Amino acid sequence: MERETVLQVNDLHLHFKTYSGVVQALRGVSFELKKGETLAIVGESGSGKSVTTKAITRLLSQNAMILRGSAMFKGTDLLSLPEPEISKIRGNQISLVFQDPLSALDPVMKIGRQITETLIINKKMPYKAAKEKALELMDSVGIPNPAKRFNEYPFQFSGGMRQRIVIAIALSCDPEILICDEPTTALDVTIQSQILDLIKAMQKKKDLSVIYITHDLGVVANVADRVCVMYAGKILEVGTVMDIFYNPRHPYTWSLLSSMPSLESKSEDKLMVIPGAPPNMLHPPSGDAFASRNRYAMKIDFEREPPLFKVSDTHYAATWLMHPNAPKFELPEELRARFADRMGGVVPPKGGAL
Repeated sequence: MERETVLQVNDLHLHFKTYSGVVQALRGVSFELKKGETLAIVGESGSGKSVTTKAITRLLSQNAMILRGSAMFKGTDLLSLPEPEISKIRGNQISLVFQDPLSALDPVMKIGRQITETLIINKKMPYKAAKEKALELMDSVGIPNPAKRFNEYPFQFSGGMRQRIVIAIALSCDPEILICDEPTTALDVTIQSQILDLIKAMQKKKDLSVIYITHDLGVVANVADRVCVMYAGKILEVGTVMDIFYNPRHPYTWSLLSSMPSLESKSEDKLMVIPGAPPNMLHPPSGDAFASRNRYAMKIDFEREPPLFKVSDTHYAATWLMHPNAPKFELPEELRARFADRMGGVVPPKGGAL
């Protein structure tokens, strides 16, 4: 049985006016989010990951311009709503968890007040009921002795505990969609795992739909159902987590996977890097934006932008290498072996599959 679509983003174009010119941050972003699903959006810094979710929730700076596109949520286009209406949805039905909990929390306001304030404003709860709910939330996200810590300030909490508080605030109004923007970046590895496990547990308990924004492919492998790979303001590949990790088809996706260290890596081994730099979005290149960094680029990559080619019912990739007339190629053997080590011995097939 196919799950209900809770969010449908179509052809989203967004620019920023700057002193240097117009930055073309998003150039036709489209994706959907299903009920109870975890969708990861991955890519290098500046690829448009965070801007996409900020556009959906309308948390944009004044120099942002949405040129066209839609973000349909329960039959309503979030991009066309007036501010009073979107503010009723933001925090209530769509909540966010940011990467730096210290900046997300008010440093001079007690933790208990920050949680209860959300409930009082959005749910119109009386203070007594809001406090009871806040203590319940603090307990559910693993804050020990919530009655005592209710009256403490953010600086009295560790980084991991502050992130738990941010998650409690995000979940306080029982949202349908939770957007997590690099929620574990500022935390050490052990705490990262605890936070990811907490979000997964809350998702299962409340049947949440979750969007993860991250550049950490290890996080993606641990939490995601589907993955969108972004580069230069566009989605270059989308598929299930198995599609992306075991059968990537875009050279950029393959490069991201290749740059991950593996357990077999030795101290003297050099990490693989993606050559070159992302394009200047003041003047995006013609054709495939990744062409100048792509060792498999063909003449057409510099002239025409590729469409999303269908790999399977769940998997699409925007690369001319998927065209039936594209030449076949084989990855260098050492790269195929490195890929196999990372993917548990599964070697991508020769003759065109990345």
